[in-house]
Amino acid sequence: MISFWLHTNGCMLLYLTVGISCMQTRLCTGVAPLKVQMPALSPTMEEGNIVKWLKKEGEAVAAGDALCEIETDKAVVTMESSDDGILAKILLEEGSKNVRLGVLIALMVEEGQDWKQVDIPPLASSRPAPTTPPPTAAPPFRAAPPAPLRLSPAARHILDTHGLEPHLAMSTGPRGLITKEDALNLLKKGGAGLKAAPLSVPPPTPPPPAAPAPPAGAPPPAVGSGQPLHPPVASPGKPGAPGTFTEVPASNVRRVIAQRLTQSKSTIPHAYASVDCDLGAILELRKELAQEEIKVSVNDFIIKAVAVTLREIPEVNVTWSGEGPQVLDTIDISVAVATDRGLITPIIKGAADKGVRQIAADAKALAGKARAGKLLPEEYQGGSFSVSNLGMFGISSFSAVINPPQACILAVGCTREELEPAADTQDGPPPGLRTRQLMTVTLSSDGRLVDDELASRFLDKFRANLEKPERMALA
Repeated sequence: MISFWLHTNGCMLLYLTVGISCMQTRLCTGVAPLKVQMPALSPTMEEGNIVKWLKKEGEAVAAGDALCEIETDKAVVTMESSDDGILAKILLEEGSKNVRLGVLIALMVEEGQDWKQVDIPPLASSRPAPTTPPPTAAPPFRAAPPAPLRLSPAARHILDTHGLEPHLAMSTGPRGLITKEDALNLLKKGGAGLKAAPLSVPPPTPPPPAAPAPPAGAPPPAVGSGQPLHPPVASPGKPGAPGTFTEVPASNVRRVIAQRLTQSKSTIPHAYASVDCDLGAILELRKELAQEEIKVSVNDFIIKAVAVTLREIPEVNVTWSGEGPQVLDTIDISVAVATDRGLITPIIKGAADKGVRQIAADAKALAGKARAGKLLPEEYQGGSFSVSNLGMFGISSFSAVINPPQACILAVGCTREELEPAADTQDGPPPGLRTRQLMTVTLSSDGRLVDDELASRFLDKFRANLEKPERMALA
């Protein structure tokens, strides 16, 4: 070996170099990772926000363990691990916004492997590609100074008085002179020529040499002030200036609500029908149940009445698939719940087969989970009919937007008292007045699926079930 090195020094050095290089390659090769990507946690989800990591780097993870909390377009959902191993590297920290589906958010390694030696892929795979740097600006082009505008005295007076830009006027006078008629034509266009800000008026042209100079102390020639009668509009963005605004970032839920409402109103032919329902029997029944410490709300009875009516008129329990109507086998009622992130509609499944007491318990539990952002996807996906109640806010009646692909939504107003003549009896005293507890409901229906006659039959049957709650027990 030594002799070989003495005679072939260059080759020996080459062998040594190659050996060291291979050794370094073996030492620097990391552990192959198990990739954790942003999953689709709802059918309409396109991106999500990472709210909180529930595991730390270096912590063991079993399949089914909660890895992190992700805000979807519907709620905050816990993401579970699909593999056993160790969480090696968190690529996107808590608070990461608008992470697209499939983007790499973390890396895991298998049990027994050194998680600190995990092979981290290029950041380009887990982060958005950097934007292309803007091209170098070309040297500024020096344009020739514009020719001075020529205005007649009358035109200047009109433009200055009304705060109009002279260069917006179409000149018809000789050699580009803006005449009085040109100024009046611009004035007729309204605010198109209003000045955005006061413009400095060029100083008056000095008199020709032959003209006598004005006497000392005399006022300068009258020149239009250039101050518009209307105050200039402030550019948005200047703090404290009129007309400014503040950008508020929309949550995933709010963006999806906006998309779905726009889709609903632009693609679904909405039809509306309203009816008044007498809640006298329901209110009396609630009093009797309260004496037995059974707490149910009017909305719980409404949900039950809707479900029973859908069973009696199954033609309304349909959705639109794009090819045509699809009759649903189950009666699942979506109930609108207001949260600080927007409106969400958890589902009371099989409502027609449940009693009012069970519906009340389900509605309370789902509303609590919705406000806490803890709904599971199966608790808000689907549904065959929606109910939106604004009666607690004193709203007498309103029209709701259909929740696609459902065919209908029932908008419920508040209860109000109305007087009407009491029923006349042959042998009794003269009829007096009685008070009725009325509530207006408005059905928004998809005209492709539910025509006016079918909507009328549904509302008539719904009113009968609500005004005589014993009917719902027999349905």
